Amino acid sequence: MDTHKVGSDTTVLADSLEAPGIGHIPANAYVLTAAEPVVVDTGLSLADRNFLNTLGSVIDPADVLWIWLTHPDRDHTGGLFDLLVAAPRAKVVTTFIGAGIMTTERPLPMDRVYFLNPGQSLDVGDRMLRAFRPPLFDNPATVGFYDEKTRICFSSDCFGGPMPTAELAESGHANDLKPEELRETQLLWASVDSPWVHIVDPAKYRATIDPLREMAPEIVLSTHLPPAVRMTASMIDTISMAPDVDPFVGPDQAALEQMLASFEPGGLPTAT
Repeated sequence: MDTHKVGSDTTVLADSLEAPGIGHIPANAYVLTAAEPVVVDTGLSLADRNFLNTLGSVIDPADVLWIWLTHPDRDHTGGLFDLLVAAPRAKVVTTFIGAGIMTTERPLPMDRVYFLNPGQSLDVGDRMLRAFRPPLFDNPATVGFYDEKTRICFSSDCFGGPMPTAELAESGHANDLKPEELRETQLLWASVDSPWVHIVDPAKYRATIDPLREMAPEIVLSTHLPPAVRMTASMIDTISMAPDVDPFVGPDQAALEQMLASFEPGGLPTAT
C-alpha cells in the first residue's frame, strides 16, 4: 500500500487489484485528520494486506473517532474489525441497511454504530461532513460525503476507473491520463460497477447528478480512482454519458478456458 497527502489534512491509503482484461483497479481508503479524526473505509479483505500497519504510519489508530464506511462491500471493510479493536472510542458511520448487510458475515457491535442517512451531516469538531448518495453505486447502503472545510468530495465507487498500471493506480493522479483515456475508463467502470444505469430513465438519472454540480468540489476522492483535483466538471460530464454506453459483458466459459490455457505451459488438464 502507498500513502500520500491530498490537500492539507487528508491522506490516501492506496492499494489496487488487477482485473485481467480490465486493468488495475484502485482500492483506496482515506484518513481525514479533523479535530475528531475520520478513517474512510478500511481497505481490501485480503490476507496479505495489513491495513492497520499502514494506517499506523499516518495516525495512531487509538486516536480515530469515526470510521466512515461508504458501504459494506469487502473491498471497503478489510481492516474494519481490527481497527475497531485498535480504536476503542471509534464509531462506524453507516446506515440501517449497511449494518444489516454486515450481519450476514460478521455483525457490527451495535454500540459502536452511528446511523447517518444521505442528506444528514456529521460534526467532527472543526467541520461538518455532509452525507449524500452518489449518482453511481453498486450497493444500496452507499453514502459518500462532502467536507465543507477542504471542499473535498468522498464519492465511494462513483467516478471510479481502472488504471493501466498498478503504479498509476496506487500513486498517480487522475489527470495522469489523457482526458479521452480517463473518460473511457470511467465509462467502463460505470457499466461494470453500476449496470443498472443502462435500464433507468436517463433524465431521472442525470437529475441525481445535479447536487454534485452544485457542490462543485475542488477535489474528488473515489475508492476506485486516483485523486482527481480540479476535474469535477469534466468528470460529471463523463458520468452523465453512462446510460448511453454499451453495457459491459464479461468473458464466458470459452474465454475463461482460453485464458487458463495461456497460463499453463501444458494447457488445460484433460478430463478423466
